[in-house]
Amino acid sequence: MSDPTDNDDKTLADEVSVNITRLEMAAPLNVAVPLPAGLRLAIMLAENMPVHLYRYLYEVIGKPHHWMLRRMQNDETVTSIIQAEETRILLLYVDGCPAGFAEMRLNLPESVDLLYFGLVPDYQGRGLAKFFFAEALAAAWSHNPEKLRLETNTLDSPRALQLYQRMGFSPVSTAEDVITLWK
Repeated sequence: MSDPTDNDDKTLADEVSVNITRLEMAAPLNVAVPLPAGLRLAIMLAENMPVHLYRYLYEVIGKPHHWMLRRMQNDETVTSIIQAEETRILLLYVDGCPAGFAEMRLNLPESVDLLYFGLVPDYQGRGLAKFFFAEALAAAWSHNPEKLRLETNTLDSPRALQLYQRMGFSPVSTAEDVITLWK
């Protein structure tokens, strides 16, 4: 027979408190980001993305940062979200291999919300994040929203908040939340 306190301790150990920073960008920032040298790059809009490919990228990119929402949703829900008219997913390819993705939701005319952005670990540290993020911002601004919005938290890359602010985002609020760790 198991002790109920053990389960409570395990549940608490599987969760962590995080600080969330919400950021907004009110106008495009004209930042020229050079194309990383020596790599064949392509950025493509994913249309009717299969849920298995989405889940693969979501896990390989998001697991180290404990992304939570989509892993809690069933395949039907995820499919309806990622294939919705207001969703845009950009895929970054490096030398023909999927290397990252950016997911945004169009809440026009008010905003475009950048929901997820990241690189596959094998492609981090090569100067791709700033380049890809600049391209994702250009794609978001092409819809003429009043502003762009995004959130980051203390489990994201320690460089994420710095990148977002260098690219023109400003913090507008902070909050605390509890995240279930991804094992």
